[in-house]
Amino acid sequence: MKQPSGFLDSTLPSHVCRLHKSLYGLKQALRAWYTRLSDFLLSIGFHAFKVDTSLFILFDGSNIFYLLVYIDDILLIGSNFVILHRLI
Repeated sequence: MKQPSGFLDSTLPSHVCRLHKSLYGLKQALRAWYTRLSDFLLSIGFHAFKVDTSLFILFDGSNIFYLLVYIDDILLIGSNFVILHRLI
């Protein structure tokens, strides 16, 4: 094993980090990631679409924003560039 690039410790070059808990590769990893993302989106005003659970909608006055989640990719579109940029 070796230290990953970007996380090199020049004072201890032969040491590696011990991984206490792995998220990737677990069957429940995607569900945990989606639940955490979904909870956050709901807390900032998005509403989950009933038919497609990967689609979230935010109404802000006359503006509307759509956020679509596909595995670990996110597509965000909206009617107001300023608010859209602030959401990012």
